[in-house]
Amino acid sequence: MTTTIRSTGVIGAGQMGNGIAQVMAQAGMDVVLSDISADALSAAMALIRRNLDRQVEREKITAEDRDQALARISTTHDMARVGATDLVIEAATENEALKLRIFEGLMPHLQEQTFLTTNTSSISVTRLASATDRPDRFMGIHFMNPVPVMKLVELIRGLSTSNETFDTINEVVRRIGKTAAVAEDYPAFIVNRILVPMINEAVYTLFEGVGCVSSIDQAMKLGANHPMGPLELGDFIGLDTCLAVMNVLYHGLSDSKYRPCPLLVKYVEAGWTGRKAGRGFYDYSTVPPTPTR
Repeated sequence: MTTTIRSTGVIGAGQMGNGIAQVMAQAGMDVVLSDISADALSAAMALIRRNLDRQVEREKITAEDRDQALARISTTHDMARVGATDLVIEAATENEALKLRIFEGLMPHLQEQTFLTTNTSSISVTRLASATDRPDRFMGIHFMNPVPVMKLVELIRGLSTSNETFDTINEVVRRIGKTAAVAEDYPAFIVNRILVPMINEAVYTLFEGVGCVSSIDQAMKLGANHPMGPLELGDFIGLDTCLAVMNVLYHGLSDSKYRPCPLLVKYVEAGWTGRKAGRGFYDYSTVPPTPTR
């Protein structure tokens, strides 16, 4: 049994939230995009327009398709507008305390029938669900970055997730043209359980002096046919997000092999979190970006 989703609320207008809003709107759903920052909402809408303009230039969509998608997206600071949608997707920073505060503020405004989901890339879906008033209508829907380009979505059921909820969200994934991979509710699920420890190990390789930034990335691009080196990828994801995932793995699985590299911790403490900060393992003020170590 599935429920037809006609409207979606997206909480968080950052790199994940704006991409989710775009693909939902392009699939014909009305979208309410929410953020506490007016600047973030303006930047998100400008980026969505640029992305859609690029698709028009490449003749992947028509100008009419672009205009219709943009018309389906509205922005707000009002949780009541978000809660009035059929499906809410929380796409805030990978911080459990923040997500719990968002759910606490959102719950009084949710319709009884609204499905609630989280785009968490590592945190226990069961634990997040237990803090809401609808654990049976709650699950994880983890999009990959950049959302409009990447085809995969991880679907994660919490312990209480109903079959109706899972089937409905699975149908949404199909409707937006993505492919679902079903993951069990264990720390970091599938993709980040494999990917982020590889990035962390690359940081250890740098930390221990085995290779410099450019050598490590070149080795993995040319030696393992990766499209992006692990340090470059860490910058793209956000080093703060990588650190958050490693901490979830380290504490959730109690295994020392997941200990975050001290150099990764130091970069995050310095605010060198990657592309979004203009500096990480590369300095993005130069063209091309320059390795920082």
